[in-house]
Amino acid sequence: MLAWAGFLTIGVILALLLSNRVAAVVALAGVPIVFALIAGFGPAEIGEFVADGLGGVVGVTVMFVFAITYFGVMRDAGLFDPLIRRIVRWAGNAPVTICVATTALAMAAHLDGAGATTFLITIPAMIPLFDRLGMSRLTLSVCVGLGAGTMNLLPWGGPTARAAATAGVPANDLWVPLIPAQLAGMVVALAIAWFLGAREARRIGALQSEPATTAPAAASAATTTTTTTPAGPPTTGDTPGSDEPAPEDQAEPAGVDELTEEERALRRPRLMWFNAALTIAVLAALIVGVAPPELIFLVGVVVALVVNYPGLKSQTARIEAHATGAMLMATTLLAAGSFLGILEGSGMITAMADAATSVIPSSAAPGLPVIIGILGVPLSLLFGPDAFYFGVLPVLNALGEQYGVSSIEMTQAALLGQETVGFPISPLTGSFYLLVGLAGVDIGKHIKALFGWAWLVSIVMVLVALLTGVIAFGATA
Repeated sequence: MLAWAGFLTIGVILALLLSNRVAAVVALAGVPIVFALIAGFGPAEIGEFVADGLGGVVGVTVMFVFAITYFGVMRDAGLFDPLIRRIVRWAGNAPVTICVATTALAMAAHLDGAGATTFLITIPAMIPLFDRLGMSRLTLSVCVGLGAGTMNLLPWGGPTARAAATAGVPANDLWVPLIPAQLAGMVVALAIAWFLGAREARRIGALQSEPATTAPAAASAATTTTTTTPAGPPTTGDTPGSDEPAPEDQAEPAGVDELTEEERALRRPRLMWFNAALTIAVLAALIVGVAPPELIFLVGVVVALVVNYPGLKSQTARIEAHATGAMLMATTLLAAGSFLGILEGSGMITAMADAATSVIPSSAAPGLPVIIGILGVPLSLLFGPDAFYFGVLPVLNALGEQYGVSSIEMTQAALLGQETVGFPISPLTGSFYLLVGLAGVDIGKHIKALFGWAWLVSIVMVLVALLTGVIAFGATA
């Protein structure tokens, strides 16, 4: 009975999340309560399950809220503006440097772990360069996706926060051992960007060397293709793949210099070095582990607000400006704590694992972490972060423990691809549509162009994790 209740609970949650019929909070909090009542548990027992589950995610939730607020304040103060400006200027007119710069810029912009912010910063800054040289916008979306995907492993990012809530360990404990794998993924992503840039240079060179009589037809085809693109900024005479740039694209590329009056009022150029030192100190303390991550970011937020925006009115305005995104994730994590508490406290997880052990061959059990890691990117096409980390991963963790495989190891393996490197190809995440929309590319073509490269990066990260001993065949809990 408990096993069936557990499977039905997860099945209904996945169906609701994948169909986008209800908010994640509604599915994660409401469905388990209903099935716990059906399974025969009373309100008092369910209340105890929920309380235990919430206790396991409070630290992760607090860390996420203050991390998002901290990086939001730093962005408001203009800490990342010089870096963005220099990367854009360094890119110049060479396709290779443009692609590498685009990936590097996406990595830098994704320090706050927010995909929407990354895409809003990176794509508007780089798209004039791509259009001016006639470079493919699919190459732009691939480079941005690779940069953001490899950085989405950070402990304050959505997947790691969800994974930490599921595994019941601090996000920092999951992330620090994976740093070598993440660095390897970043290097591979930059190498792929270099390759894509070189390929673009050859393609553009071949187009420019074609006879002049073929130019009008090519330009007409390019214009037709771009005109029918459903999303993306207008090109006003310049189209991806055309040889003649629009007059306005001859000027200095647009970027962080185009600020609204409100954004300019928030910038703190005189505090640039202080904010940089503060951010380095926060990251160093996080990596070394001198204190819990939630305390580190809490102190960082306090210092950042007091120094950059003194006064009750200014500080309240900055907190309110970044509250929406932080609170949406916080409520989701708390609902996930309720869900996990019910599944674990009621015994559903154990019953489900017992039922599943008769299906999976014992010979395959030691390799579960590697299998999960390798399949992470493809699974991003099927499961969004909530569905996987709150619905699928708990069952896999319990199943692995039946064979002596650490749940932490399983969780770290999942983080090497599932909705990290794989989130820029996942139609189940909202920021995915912002990526393809801003770049003005077709969804199907984007997934096809990025899928193989993202999977390659993920597999390299899995191999590095194997070599460094983070995951292994047959490791015991």
